Amino acid sequence: AYYSDYRGRPREFVAAAKYGFLYQGQRYQWQRKARGTPTFDLPAECFVVFLQNHDQIANSGTGERCHALTSPGRLRAMTAYFLLMPGIPMLFQGQEFGASSPFFYFADHEIELSRDVREGRRRSLAQFPSLATSEMRVELADPGDIDTFRRSVLDLGERQRHASIYALHRDLLELRRTDPVLGQRPCRIDGAALTDEAWMLRFFSQSGADRLLIVNLGRDLLLGPAPEPLLAPIEGQAWRLLWSSEAPLYGGSGGPAQDVVGDWLISGQSATVLTPGPSVTIPEAKNVFHLREANG
Repeated sequence: AYYSDYRGRPREFVAAAKYGFLYQGQRYQWQRKARGTPTFDLPAECFVVFLQNHDQIANSGTGERCHALTSPGRLRAMTAYFLLMPGIPMLFQGQEFGASSPFFYFADHEIELSRDVREGRRRSLAQFPSLATSEMRVELADPGDIDTFRRSVLDLGERQRHASIYALHRDLLELRRTDPVLGQRPCRIDGAALTDEAWMLRFFSQSGADRLLIVNLGRDLLLGPAPEPLLAPIEGQAWRLLWSSEAPLYGGSGGPAQDVVGDWLISGQSATVLTPGPSVTIPEAKNVFHLREANG
């Protein structure tokens, strides 16, 4: 249905970070008309950004949150992308600790109106082929049933029990707030797709101490450092690891160190933030820029 005009490709994530909206007057196939207006004159920090909201979760039919739809590594990587974007981040209730409760559409109406709401919702969800089957229609939660509401209530004790994902959100928000470049406003960024599953954003600093955010949703990647101008370090310096979504504190595997000469190994399903540091002499044999996926 309305997701069909999006592909989830790296170039879309780069454009979303820079321009806020992907559709700025192009034809939107699902609606069969042009969608959106230009935002090129607006700063990236004026947009509200999110990974999930009440509409997208409730309209899934089963009320599933993002963490139920992807792997832990991809969730950590996308959380870093989302929370470090210039836009104002919006967290949906319980997202910050990976709430296990679903979120259904619920409403408290008189009997007749409640019946109309229930039938109208079934018709609306029928636009999604996976929800249009007779078997699935029977399973859809009744918006007027008190149990639908009760199943959506958060268990706040999960803040402690889901400590790793809570720490991920806490530390990213702290990094966003305290880092002089990531928290700089106004913010100037650019980005590029690196592979079909990886992309990078460069946060430019007035002092020259830029930051790189590399997001890799695919398998392990060798970056060395590739024929992409935005990956070039500050003159006389080299990139060093500042933060990684693969830290054990967040449930990650640790990941490789990035302060190396030549090739960088970017862990699969991860996000990495790099900062400038002292340079070292690069051996002549390493002066070949390349980008290739690691074997295995």
